Amino acid sequence: MTTQMEVAFLGSGCFWCLEAVYQQARGVTSVESGYMGGQPADPAGASGQSGTSGHAQVVRLEFDAAVISYRDLLEVFFTLYDPTTLNRQGKDVGSQYRSVIFTTTGQQAEVARHVAAAMAAVWDAPIVTGIAPASSWYKAEAAQQNYCSTHPDQSYCALVVEPKVIKFRQIFARHAR
Repeated sequence: MTTQMEVAFLGSGCFWCLEAVYQQARGVTSVESGYMGGQPADPAGASGQSGTSGHAQVVRLEFDAAVISYRDLLEVFFTLYDPTTLNRQGKDVGSQYRSVIFTTTGQQAEVARHVAAAMAAVWDAPIVTGIAPASSWYKAEAAQQNYCSTHPDQSYCALVVEPKVIKFRQIFARHAR
């Protein structure tokens, strides 16, 4: 089988949720938490966490499109959180927690717009997910990487993240490892 490696950048609030889910997806070969979409350069640490840099918390996914398509990644994305809340997910509030898709190609942008429009029928309120070209990527601090894998008993991981992983495995069993 030929591999078709691609990169995707997605933000749905706290990056730990997406990181934990996509680590379970067949075809996703790498998941990193980080920041994109703001100023200044290098938003790691306090400015990235506080929202003062304007960056969103996002995950950088490397995936084999021959195993899981970009469309499939986005269907997972729009199913596992509420894309109708502006600058918040649950108790996480601020522009750093915004719902956003940063695209790397025109084709990704087209697919993102199409999937967002299709998913709008699922939600009772308008989808507020931004779609923008990818900009500079900043990997988050080492302590933020693989957070729920290394801290499974931490309350946020157990009460917020783990139910999303379970939901992914139930709804998208065909894509789960």
